[in-house]
Amino acid sequence: MKIKLFILFLFIITPEIIGQDMENQVDIGNKYFTGGEFEKAIQVYEKILGSGFEAADLYYNLGNAYFKSNKLNYAILNYERAILLSPNDEDIQHNLELAGTFTVDKIDDLPQFFIRQWHYAFVQLFSTDFWALLSIVTFITFLMLFSLYLYINVFRVKKFSFWLSIVFLFISVSAFVFSYHHKEIVTNHNAAIVFSPVVTVKSSPDETGTDLFVIHEGIKVSVVDSLGNWTEIKLSDGNKGWLLTSAIMRI
Repeated sequence: MKIKLFILFLFIITPEIIGQDMENQVDIGNKYFTGGEFEKAIQVYEKILGSGFEAADLYYNLGNAYFKSNKLNYAILNYERAILLSPNDEDIQHNLELAGTFTVDKIDDLPQFFIRQWHYAFVQLFSTDFWALLSIVTFITFLMLFSLYLYINVFRVKKFSFWLSIVFLFISVSAFVFSYHHKEIVTNHNAAIVFSPVVTVKSSPDETGTDLFVIHEGIKVSVVDSLGNWTEIKLSDGNKGWLLTSAIMRI
């Protein structure tokens, strides 16, 4: 497994680690990783994340360090967090799939309506920031073209600028919607990784509930609801039930 090098841009974080010191921390973590000192690399990467800075490559490197330390749950958790920020990164996808081969449970995904699948895949093509920037740029282009339509007296130019402005307005609105949906996917934290070795899922949020099925550590679940110390989860095959909140960790 390889680590990823990344450039730190301008950002706002806690006063403890800023600017050049942050870059130094990343370099230190990477050197620990390449030197085989994975526990030290984990400590450095976790410290950076704890300061408020997030990046797909950082989660990816942390996932690799946990994987090398034989901490499969934490590796999958951080690969999942990385894929949220960079959904088309082949390295992250490959390592996430590799880690998944070591989990006990192999669950078939419930078929989804194809339009919903297409929409989700399209939204995940780019980041929230990219969709937002595209929305702004195309909206400005719309305003320019519509202004041309209003103030130019040549019929062909007016007709062309009007319809082209409508196209750019449609793209702008669509990109805004995609940006909003992508942000929801990243920030809602409605998915989790099972951390307990073995979990018996119940029919109700209490110990006396009927045992429905058993799942094992490393599996990804969707969070449906919560009540007290219990969380209702849903598997990718559609099965639902309740388990103790302490048995999972939100992505």
